[in-house]
Amino acid sequence: MSELSLPILDLSDLDAGAENAARFRAELRRAAHEVGFFYLTGTGIPPQLEADLLRVSRAFFALPEADKLAIENIRSPHFRGYTRVGGERTQGRVDWREQIDVGPELPAVEDPTAPDHTRLVGPNLWPPAQPELRIVLEEWQAHLIAISRRLLGAWARALGAPETFFDASFAEPATLLKVVRYPGTTAPEPQQGVGAHKDAGVLTLLWVEPGRGGLQVEKAGTWVDAPPVEGAFVVNIGEMLEYATQGYLVATNHRVVSPRFPEDRISVPFFFNPSLDARLPLIELQADLAAAARGVTQDPANPIHAVFGENALKSRLRAHPDVAEIHHADLLARRRADDSA
Repeated sequence: MSELSLPILDLSDLDAGAENAARFRAELRRAAHEVGFFYLTGTGIPPQLEADLLRVSRAFFALPEADKLAIENIRSPHFRGYTRVGGERTQGRVDWREQIDVGPELPAVEDPTAPDHTRLVGPNLWPPAQPELRIVLEEWQAHLIAISRRLLGAWARALGAPETFFDASFAEPATLLKVVRYPGTTAPEPQQGVGAHKDAGVLTLLWVEPGRGGLQVEKAGTWVDAPPVEGAFVVNIGEMLEYATQGYLVATNHRVVSPRFPEDRISVPFFFNPSLDARLPLIELQADLAAAARGVTQDPANPIHAVFGENALKSRLRAHPDVAEIHHADLLARRRADDSA
């Protein structure tokens, strides 16, 4: 990885003949093994859709505060809707950003005996003042789900498994789309846009407004800038894919530094994860790859659960303690009791 860039892969190589497809899979495996991050071009996203995404995102954040707070996430037990600046935390510290969270559009689970993670299932909150937002974001999600499925199939083949290896676990993917605005700051030191962390899921596709940097990736103990590349997503793997490969693929620490006032930054990360009740299967690596696997990172403060929904719920409870206290006080009390037992 050079000082200002990550590896660049072209997804269209998968459709450019057997030789190009094999080269793409080899580069995909190497990038995720060595860095955990890369740029992805050739995704076929319509340029007009990108333009619409930026337009409706900026229009949402320009709404009067009352219109944004009409869908504030404290109204949603499923952690959906708008989060005001300072309303989310990473590693216990406040993130300097505002955002809207969108997941699969489903009815809430009413069964009180259902697993705890089903509390994440439910409808989104859409702003009545901006009906176009839902139309654009749902089209954007559909494109990114298709891209994510192609990447997972390519990873499976690159690691010696059938292309369909992950399909059963992603029958009903637990997606999460965030539309984020990082306000500029006049503070002497840059604010924590997002604190240093590894993504808890499987795969992240990040779209960033052209010309607006801020993302940094940890490489050999040093923070390296990863500026946006026109026409490309920044892609990284999460802890669950590290788990599925027993550390051959690596989830990498990253963070976002807030821009300097008067600039701000629009960022749209999309998290592609297995069904909430899925146990991600382990890939049986061939001998040379298994020998290079480093094992799954062990962090007692952040255990990786086999069932994805437990990881997702853990992350949401920590990130949004206000929502947790309002809607899930019983769950928090039970978990505190279990911890002290």
